[in-house]
Amino acid sequence: MTRRPRTRRTVTAALLALALALPMAAAAHASATPAAASVNRTRAATDTDVSPAELPAPTGPYAVGRHILHLVDEHRQDPWVPSAGPRQLMVSMYYPARSGTGGPAPYMTTEAARLLLRTKLPGTTIPAEAVSGTRTWSHTDAVPRHGRYPLLLLSPGFTMPRTEITSLAEDLASRGYVVALVDHTYENTGTTFPDGQTLTCAVCDDPDAYPPAAIQESRAKDLSFVIDAVTDRRHPAWRHAGMIDGSRIGVAGHSLGGAAAVSTMAHDKRVLAGVDLDGTIFSPVPDDGLGGRPFMLMGHPVGTDEDRTWTDTWNRLTGWKRWLTVTGSDHSSFTDVPVLAEKLGIPEPPDTTLSARRAVQLTRTYVAAFFALHLRGIPEPILNGPSPAYPEVTFHSR
Repeated sequence: MTRRPRTRRTVTAALLALALALPMAAAAHASATPAAASVNRTRAATDTDVSPAELPAPTGPYAVGRHILHLVDEHRQDPWVPSAGPRQLMVSMYYPARSGTGGPAPYMTTEAARLLLRTKLPGTTIPAEAVSGTRTWSHTDAVPRHGRYPLLLLSPGFTMPRTEITSLAEDLASRGYVVALVDHTYENTGTTFPDGQTLTCAVCDDPDAYPPAAIQESRAKDLSFVIDAVTDRRHPAWRHAGMIDGSRIGVAGHSLGGAAAVSTMAHDKRVLAGVDLDGTIFSPVPDDGLGGRPFMLMGHPVGTDEDRTWTDTWNRLTGWKRWLTVTGSDHSSFTDVPVLAEKLGIPEPPDTTLSARRAVQLTRTYVAAFFALHLRGIPEPILNGPSPAYPEVTFHSR
């Protein structure tokens, strides 16, 4: 029997219930296709009186503003539902703002939260408002701070809405970045558009028809289009586009979103640096190794039988590179999911020892350090090797 290569999702014995997805058709697609769900019916799964969670506060010096953009790519038909016409995306723009301006920004729409719970926790009676009402630290229509800031593109994991990495987006904006957090339509449990319609996943049920590599490459096109839209000099899609320094652009993502960072950099030379947070890479790094541009891999432990796509990527990268493993983490530790699960009473997977708050802190710290070094030229000693302040983080040495 031919042995399938391990992926970063298949090696996790159990994932947080909110991160579980629909039944998968092939183990080789594990990081991009939904994993088999065996929901542990905990107290949270039947409790109808659950108060919303609160995301950890951003650590940077700036208040955070947020605008929601509806973008339409008139030059590209939707790859998953051609009858829908041009590719449409919803994007959350986070940016440094003036304190005391704007109103509280909601985490997600109630309908998107309902669909998320229905898919990830079938049969649960947790009210959608317990998720949609999660407290964020950004402010709708806040007045932007004066200045020009690097642009970062963020892409979530497959089947997950863009809100799963809100805490990372808010923190980066508080540190002085403009952040475009992108929903990839028809690839997650629910994307709500301005007309009130919430579109569900069209590619989740048939991984043979929608191979992971094709989804990864499509996401790269989505992200490049977002760059086009918000940096267009004549007709930018965002009214505060003057804040963006188009000469300093980075990309990062979780799971398949992290893999998409590779493809985005491979096809778009405007993107100078990238981060993959625990995502198996289905469309490989080109032979030129991303042209010497810096890239960082950050993920959970998978034992001695490493994800071969990471080993291959590591060997192909020709520029500055880091491979970080976070002891005690799991696939969802690089997202908001552990914070939400903790509030809802959903237990951690058995091998997960990292607390939700510590996981957020480590992700924010190392991602921010990476972009500070490569987009701002600020030395970051924690990227040089193990740090006593962060003993959970180990450095790949091969």
